[in-house]
Amino acid sequence: MARARNRRRVDQGPKAPPGALRHGLTLAVLWGLGAAALGAGGIAAWRHFTKGDSLRVGAVRVTGASRAAEAEILALSPVKPGDDLLTADVDAVERAVARHPWVARAEARRTLPPAIEIAVTEREPRALVDLGGTYLVDGDAQVFKRASAGDGLDLPVVTGFGRDDFAQRRATVEAGLRGALALADEYAREGLVPLAAIQEIHLDADWGVTLYVGDEGTQVRLGQGDLPRKLDRLHRVLEALRAEGRKAEVIHLDDRSHPDRVGVRMSGDVEGAREGPGRRRGRDAPLVRR
Repeated sequence: MARARNRRRVDQGPKAPPGALRHGLTLAVLWGLGAAALGAGGIAAWRHFTKGDSLRVGAVRVTGASRAAEAEILALSPVKPGDDLLTADVDAVERAVARHPWVARAEARRTLPPAIEIAVTEREPRALVDLGGTYLVDGDAQVFKRASAGDGLDLPVVTGFGRDDFAQRRATVEAGLRGALALADEYAREGLVPLAAIQEIHLDADWGVTLYVGDEGTQVRLGQGDLPRKLDRLHRVLEALRAEGRKAEVIHLDDRSHPDRVGVRMSGDVEGAREGPGRRRGRDAPLVRR
């Protein structure tokens, strides 16, 4: 029996005409050339924007500054007009501007047209503190700047500390300052400011708290503890004195044996008129005039 030859069959599709192949190769070359041109154009455009003048910082602007001079803030900024906008280090700007004594916080951002905008939040001075020199204290009990006549501030002075205390026991001083600020807030809430504004808050480990209030610098010995009740009694005493047209030299609210007792020495009494903690305020040795 005759055997058929074993042949492998391969199906073949229709062959592309020679013209179609040439057309496909032409399109591929054209697409490649177009992509290369676009890439070169993109690189040229990127170089133009980053190396040319299109993204150069045109200005550095400051907002939110009133006590801090704008010129001082601009001098602190490491980014200047003419610098590259995209590579400008806004974090470095914030850190540098925050070194200004009046600046509590700074936020810098890039803007278009190309510029750097610095938004400043300033410290709010709440008191002065005597540390061998008079310094400003903000609401967080931070000593941030030496006071000067140009500051134009009328604030109570906290005494009882020295420069060495601040250098060696800063946390203790700041805790005392926070207590003094809280006392000043409570004094205001009691409505005592219109009767006799605080001139000085003296803190002493033995005597406790002593206030000097009013234009005459009346000495108010609060002692230690139970300050809200003592301020309430002080309010009634000052109102009574005002109604009678009289002025007190010293008001005692620090009797530990009889906490509810109030002692008043009227102006004009010579004996012991200068005794007590703190520095005498008012006409004799004013640090802050009201």
